[in-house]
Amino acid sequence: MPNHFVPDFERASPPVQDRAHRTRERLLDVAGELLGEVGIERISTNMVAARAGMTPPALYRHFRNKYDLLGALCERLMRRQDDVLIAWLDRWRPLGQAGLSANLGELFRLTAQVTDAEPGGVWIERVLRAVPQLAPIRIASHRYVTDRITDVFVELAPERDRAVLWRRVRLAVELGYAVDEMAHEEDRIAPEDLFAEAARAIEAIFAEREGDGDA
Repeated sequence: MPNHFVPDFERASPPVQDRAHRTRERLLDVAGELLGEVGIERISTNMVAARAGMTPPALYRHFRNKYDLLGALCERLMRRQDDVLIAWLDRWRPLGQAGLSANLGELFRLTAQVTDAEPGGVWIERVLRAVPQLAPIRIASHRYVTDRITDVFVELAPERDRAVLWRRVRLAVELGYAVDEMAHEEDRIAPEDLFAEAARAIEAIFAEREGDGDA
């Protein structure tokens, strides 16, 4: 049976030398900028190469195709968002679940700042949902985050069923990404109001209730 969580397109190996790494990062910056300018359908490797001042064959040494380039762009944003989440977990886990819940608004705010700072940030989030070939990358990242958060929750409340916690964390993770997209798109709701409403929704997901022991 095929593994549906592995991209089905060819990918280049990560760079080893510093110079190659800097070139790769520059190409990702250019791709993010262009994504915000021309959109998902029109962006191409030739367009990115031209903007970066290199030939298409030179670009293909770093990215095998358009999906490889977009996938790396998505992975970089998610990695930076994940770093914020892990730091946030480390900061508030000593206060237990109550401390984490009380500071969810901060997590949403910090995540939005990461998206703002990333070239083409909100467009990258759109790509993750709009391009079927990238779904395995998105799902793998969201599952990684879910595992890390569930580890913390099990540590704080070892009596609770891990399968139930994982299921609820997974739902909360999806909601968190949706909140970040809304914060950049919905101008009829102030970001802080959106973060507060989302925090209440996530708290409700984790509220203990009858049947919590069932997987």
